[in-house]
Amino acid sequence: MTRSPKFRLRRTFIALAAILVAGASAALFVQPASGHGTAIGPSSRQYSCWERWGDDFQNPAMETEDPMCWAAWQNDPNAMWNWNGLYREQVGGDHEGTIPDDQLCSGGQTGGTRYAPLDDPGAWTTTQVEEDFTFTNWDQANHGADYYRIYVTTEGYDAAGDALDWGDLELVAETDVIAPGEGEAAEGGGTLVDIDVSAPGRTGHHVVYMIWQASHFDQTFYSCSDVMFG
Repeated sequence: MTRSPKFRLRRTFIALAAILVAGASAALFVQPASGHGTAIGPSSRQYSCWERWGDDFQNPAMETEDPMCWAAWQNDPNAMWNWNGLYREQVGGDHEGTIPDDQLCSGGQTGGTRYAPLDDPGAWTTTQVEEDFTFTNWDQANHGADYYRIYVTTEGYDAAGDALDWGDLELVAETDVIAPGEGEAAEGGGTLVDIDVSAPGRTGHHVVYMIWQASHFDQTFYSCSDVMFG
């Protein structure tokens, strides 16, 4: 039996049709059908935006109802369509030396400014969690992992006003090697990898940060997921 990560291929065709109807002939979007992956539970910022607006991205209500996603979409729509491509190569395990403070959510602005708005603090949509929760990553291409490292911001962190720094994070979970395909088959292809997380002593809006060191190549995926404790 497979689990569905709320992947709906039809969104891409609906979106492309809407672009043509609107006459936006110069807009080229990346279809996320075959890629790499990202956190889907709690969802990364870019995947969360795509979940809510991928088939309704021209709705003007996004600006007021979901201003953080709207800003990211205005900056570069491909950050949402290419939600599974936020990674860096040849980091060599030196994550803190490679990714500057205030740029953790964009992977050090990988891809230029494509993912830069993901670094902005603010009213990102959150997922309600308890102090013990399951973190799920969608490994679309069955890369496997040398390791996953899951961090949660420490109590007192201001998610609304403070861009994420390394010093804001506490390591709460780390895995050993995970073989390609190890996990539960995903309906959209690839594998869902579940990681148990315990992050007691927190209330309110926090950020869950993932480092996923893929095993097929020196390729590292990063993500920020917004959660609400309590």
